[in-house]
Amino acid sequence: MTSERELEALLAQVRRCRICADVLPLGPRPVFQLDPAPRILVASQAPGRKVHETGLPFNDASGERLRRWLGVTREEFYDPHLMAIVPMGLCYPGRGRSGDLPPRPECAPQWRAPLLAHLGRLELTLAIGQYALAWHLSDERGNLTQVVRRWREFWPRVVPLPHPSPRNNGWLAQNPWFERELVPQLQQRVAQLLRKRTPKK
Repeated sequence: MTSERELEALLAQVRRCRICADVLPLGPRPVFQLDPAPRILVASQAPGRKVHETGLPFNDASGERLRRWLGVTREEFYDPHLMAIVPMGLCYPGRGRSGDLPPRPECAPQWRAPLLAHLGRLELTLAIGQYALAWHLSDERGNLTQVVRRWREFWPRVVPLPHPSPRNNGWLAQNPWFERELVPQLQQRVAQLLRKRTPKK
């Protein structure tokens, strides 16, 4: 656990970050949500363009689906005392031929460990997409589908998830077990942790 003053200094550093400035098409705008209180971490990929424009994590169709998977309201999701949201890349990386580019590789080595060190009450990490899986389940082998199928092995500390983007509608159609088996258990786990909310100072 580190002090509130140290956290404020770190967040100011992160918001001023310019490591990738010369390769970000819209310039740096780190988008995340962090407070020491949450027991749940949403470990996602990188902000999309709409998120970059609004500065609000998962403020898009992906966020709507993710909140349904978690069984939380928009207010609960954006309450920093309930949810930490820290993507692998904090800034919008731009578009590629088949969608958004991967998170910038410079970001996580620079900022991820210092930011997550402040989550002293963390009990559940939602590892969303292949880049978060590679970081939070670094010893695991297999593609995303194989790792998500084995979700019970990592329960209840880490839950591997596909990205909730509409681009993954095909994956969800091909893997109906995900919403039938994993999602109800995830909703119960999230509800349990939200009931343990740490009182605000």
